[in-house]
Amino acid sequence: MFETLKAILVEELQLEPDEITMESELANDLGVNSIELADLIMLCEDKFGVEIEDEDIHKFVTVSDVVSYLEAHNQQ
Repeated sequence: MFETLKAILVEELQLEPDEITMESELANDLGVNSIELADLIMLCEDKFGVEIEDEDIHKFVTVSDVVSYLEAHNQQ
């Protein structure tokens, strides 16, 4: 899950692969703004077949937060 999310971040947001760790903060470390976060959410929904609720998006501070959410909701 992490590697797939990392690939999305690299491809769509032109981030360097070695910048991205599970502990990386989306906004502070990777510079993801609100528009890019919305794009990332849509890409994750398509790629992983999950629906991410609007009220859950504010919980995504680190890459790990996104991975944990996707893993929890992808198994349903």
